[in-house]
Amino acid sequence: MALDALSDCDDETLLAHYAAGDAAAARLLTARLGPRVFSHAARLLGDAAEAEDVAQEAMLRLWRIAPEWRAGEAQVSTWLYRVTANLCIDRKRRARGGHTALDAIAEPADPAPSAAGQLQDKARMQALDEALATLPDRQRQAVVLRHIEGLGNPEIAEIMEISTEAVESLTARGKRALAAALAGRREDLGYADD
Repeated sequence: MALDALSDCDDETLLAHYAAGDAAAARLLTARLGPRVFSHAARLLGDAAEAEDVAQEAMLRLWRIAPEWRAGEAQVSTWLYRVTANLCIDRKRRARGGHTALDAIAEPADPAPSAAGQLQDKARMQALDEALATLPDRQRQAVVLRHIEGLGNPEIAEIMEISTEAVESLTARGKRALAAALAGRREDLGYADD
């Protein structure tokens, strides 16, 4: 199928085209989902190199199950987020005890802000990553999926295999903990009260 026609397809349709041998569908789906999977893994692991490995493995697993994909049972992105989270948990279990701070992840620089603005943004992200690193794993995963990845509570519940109420509880507790951790840093992060 022509690339222009494929660009309007949803993820599930692209996966079906890939399963039928359409390499262009695979390229488009990888371009669409790959960066999101990498970002999710990087936030959960705090290590860009590890996150890249996890993202590649998650995408490989997607390609392997493509021929057996059962349409309508789950969204491709939801399945992929769950696989990514499970791969991250497995890596953390293998590491046994070693904790890498999330501030090790460099945020991509936006060319629009000034140099001072970029430094301010970096300080803010570093403060957020440091605060996220203090949260328990499940709270951090829920907060990252909800407020950084922008997923809805039902989708997060499916990824984490918990109830929607549990997601709401985890994100509420995580937000309170983050607010408390960052409260004393408002001024040095450039959030002066006007």
